Amino acid sequence: MSGLEIPTWDPETALLIGTILVEAIVLYVGYAGLERLVAPHLMRLLIGGDGSGQ
Repeated sequence: MSGLEIPTWDPETALLIGTILVEAIVLYVGYAGLERLVAPHLMRLLIGGDGSGQ
């Protein structure tokens, strides 16, 4: 039957998928940290407030 076979993983493909996943996690965490550092200063610069939205 078609579709019931167990796929075999090429080690290079598995390594590529793992690398892309790790890169995505690092970028997500990195941009979140950067936003925490830069956002308050940028909000003060742009709107003259403290960035709390009030």
